[in-house]
Amino acid sequence: MSEAVTRPGITADALLASLDPLLRAWLPRQRWFAGKGRPITEFSVVTATELLPPTSESGLLHLIVQVRQPQVPGQAGGAPPQPADCYQLLLGVRRELPPRLAPALIGHVTRGPLSGFTVYEALHDSRMSGFLLEALRTQARVGKLRFERDRRRDIGADLAPRVLAAEQSNSSLVYGDTYILKLFRRIVPGSNPDLELPLVLSRDGCAQVPPPAAWFLADTGDDVSVLGVLQPYLKGTVDGWELALGELAAGRDFSGEARALGRATAEVHRALARALPTVTLGRAQVELIADGMADRLTTAAGAVPALQPYAPALHTTYEALADLGRGEETWTAQRIHGDLHLGQCLRSPAGEWSLIDFEGEPSRPLAERRMPQPPVRDVAGMLRSFDYAARSHELWAPEWAGDCRAAYCAGYAEVAGRDPRMDPVLLRAYETDKAVYEVLYEARHRPDWLPVPLAAIKRLATNGPATEPH
Repeated sequence: MSEAVTRPGITADALLASLDPLLRAWLPRQRWFAGKGRPITEFSVVTATELLPPTSESGLLHLIVQVRQPQVPGQAGGAPPQPADCYQLLLGVRRELPPRLAPALIGHVTRGPLSGFTVYEALHDSRMSGFLLEALRTQARVGKLRFERDRRRDIGADLAPRVLAAEQSNSSLVYGDTYILKLFRRIVPGSNPDLELPLVLSRDGCAQVPPPAAWFLADTGDDVSVLGVLQPYLKGTVDGWELALGELAAGRDFSGEARALGRATAEVHRALARALPTVTLGRAQVELIADGMADRLTTAAGAVPALQPYAPALHTTYEALADLGRGEETWTAQRIHGDLHLGQCLRSPAGEWSLIDFEGEPSRPLAERRMPQPPVRDVAGMLRSFDYAARSHELWAPEWAGDCRAAYCAGYAEVAGRDPRMDPVLLRAYETDKAVYEVLYEARHRPDWLPVPLAAIKRLATNGPATEPH
């Protein structure tokens, strides 16, 4: 449902008439745009707010736009239609763009109420990004936008902003090396786990997750959407992926770090289990999990021919899980990270590990991402990440990956009291499910990387050696 912009006299439809041609060309080029390779058939405005009205000098426009595209090829013929995606945009508006902002150019408007103005990505403009921090600090309310904060945490004014250059599915601003603001680009109504879980963990006193200092929301019809979260910037940290690749290239052992990371993961799982409800998975739930894994395998094998020779053997892994669920054994499910890998972990100069980015896999529905799940799913994701690191090296280093996998599980057991490898059927099923997901992702987005998950698929399909407990 469209909303009028804050300034009277300019409707959302009129505003869209100004921006439509520019956004059709600009949006598909952005790293965080999910619908690459498909044309945009329709735009609509969910919310539009003038945070700073356009003047002869500059203005700041906040938009949530809904984008409609044709279905993904191969998903027609009875598949449910894909919902339209919503994206958060922060657009700067100027009569003339100074040279320093030239890389942020979106385009020149030639029609509608913004005719004669130049539109650009506002995050690269320090005045505009500074406005966001001030709005969070002062708990501003503008139109449909609400800026909130934890008043126990001091947020200084006039912290110099800079955009993180790393490509990712969202956008991040660092303020004075003190705070980092994560802006969600693809917006889904409802409680975002990347705010929900760190808030819960901060109240529990979990030291392994940076506590949210402030956040902002939008009223989007019948629900509220989380638009961004401000957290402490962990200066001097290095993400686990970069650290692992560096150690691997230098020929150094990483098992000590992997063990510490296993302990940190278990600490977070333990805190989540204390703070939020847990459930027991019985026969029906385990069979449902196994059926979902089997369905994802069937879909992926239909889309990636290289996976098809291994599909029958992989299905036996899921059948073994379903059979196990029909026995007396049960498992506990709880809230988890949901997309854990080395790139979601930061190590401080003192050697302490932090876990970040609790959004879960963005391609999965929000309701699914917020469901309790076995903690071993996070473990399986990290085991796959060690394998990815080892195979991204010039020479495949299976011993390095095996040592890391074993050390991580051992470290996890030191805190959790149970080694994930003591549930081999469950662990293998989740690792297989993750590898199948990776095959489909790489085939669609990074074909050169496809051999990495396919190597794991071959090992898992042939019942190759798994990480054994010491």
